[in-house]
Amino acid sequence: METQASIQARADRVQSALDGAFGVRAKTLDKAVRRAGRRLPKRLRAQAAKIVQAQALGGHPKLMRQVDGVALSVAEEQIVEWLDGIDRADLRKGMWLGLAGSIAFNILLILVLFIVWMVWAGQV
Repeated sequence: METQASIQARADRVQSALDGAFGVRAKTLDKAVRRAGRRLPKRLRAQAAKIVQAQALGGHPKLMRQVDGVALSVAEEQIVEWLDGIDRADLRKGMWLGLAGSIAFNILLILVLFIVWMVWAGQV
């Protein structure tokens, strides 16, 4: 049977994995998952919701019987395994390359529009 301490340990492990993968810092797992948003796949957000629900049951002994320890263990392992595969440096590099690509495209578009305008005005 799960205890409040074991559920909190699972939540802390998932929360630290979220911080390591996305730099998401929050006081609770629920807030951390919300801040991660769509960067976390839907199925993993659902798994994290199971852990958050188990946390919400608190230390109430009768309600803690409803918690499925195996499902929480599986949820924790799937989330942490997926988050451990994320490379923050690669995400950062991809963001910078995407930004550089969009700036280069906009500059080219402006140059083409300027040349078209020059031809249309009869300047070239």
